[in-house]
Amino acid sequence: MDSVQTSITALYREHHGWLHHWLCGKLDCSQNAADLAQDTFVRLLRRKRNASPLELEQPRAYLQVIANGLVVDHYRRKSLERAYLDALIHMPEREAVSPQEKEALLETLDQIDGMLDRLPARVRRVFLMSQLDGTPYAEIALMLEISTRTVKRDMRHAFSRCLALMVEE
Repeated sequence: MDSVQTSITALYREHHGWLHHWLCGKLDCSQNAADLAQDTFVRLLRRKRNASPLELEQPRAYLQVIANGLVVDHYRRKSLERAYLDALIHMPEREAVSPQEKEALLETLDQIDGMLDRLPARVRRVFLMSQLDGTPYAEIALMLEISTRTVKRDMRHAFSRCLALMVEE
């Protein structure tokens, strides 16, 4: 075991219980809190795989930042799922999807959400305004006070990044 893994193991032993308790307060569900606590340390391991030994002055604050991002992702996925299920309820019966199709669609929506979450904030906003709202590039440029050229560049960035992420997975 290398020094990074050793320091993360020590961090886990010292702070996992606290982190789980903190997440329980955010999520009101011990099982989801346990999952996100584990995900926090998994993210930490992935980030620090090739890094120097982990030395943190405020380990709880560091863990809290990572975990808070996971909580935001969790609620975003739940919101996306609720919106999708609400749309399904209002679909005419002949267009209703099977449980397998519903699961596949939710998984796809979650993957898309994950891809968008990896984009820089402005690029993500430009992409969503264009693709979800149908806002023309010139209007996006005016609304965000950027040039149309920047909007086009952000769109190219978003499309190429999403394509690259789709190829990875």
